[in-house]
Amino acid sequence: MTNKNPSRGDIDPYARMRQVPGFTLRSADIQDGEPLPAEQYAEAAGGSNRSPQLSWADFPAGTKSFAVTCFDPDAPTGSGFWHWAVANLPASTHELPAGAGALAGTPGGALLPAAATTMPNERRERAFTGAAPPEGTGVHHYWFVVHALGVEHLDIDPDLTPAVMGFMMRDAVLARAVIVATGEFRQAD
Repeated sequence: MTNKNPSRGDIDPYARMRQVPGFTLRSADIQDGEPLPAEQYAEAAGGSNRSPQLSWADFPAGTKSFAVTCFDPDAPTGSGFWHWAVANLPASTHELPAGAGALAGTPGGALLPAAATTMPNERRERAFTGAAPPEGTGVHHYWFVVHALGVEHLDIDPDLTPAVMGFMMRDAVLARAVIVATGEFRQAD
């Protein structure tokens, strides 16, 4: 699981998975290899818990849906930390606005397509939770990934974990687009 790209950290969470082509992923908020802005940090770390704007293009012609995930393999848990996981984004979805990962019923909570399924993150919230690396754990790498899938719908229990979602979609992934941003311990102001 060692990463061949040093700017993406020591751990590549996709190294042992079936290798698939990439496609274009852009963001107005985060950049590959660059530190996360304050807005993408958790409130406890002085941030806004706001998911970044993401847009994608050049995915395979056979794409029938998308999934979006954010994972920190550097979290000191032995199993990483899932910040966000959304399945069943229609193939017509090519962008998520900033804040689309907000809890339903809060500002931004209605920015995902109606068909989308947000899985509970590690905090057991159906939302994006921002970065909050513990003090003394160094630089963390936040893998924002858009998965192009060859199925229209993942038949998944919405109470299951993002790890189970990854297992259930593994054979349907046609391509993967990745931005890896970094973050370190921050004191809330």
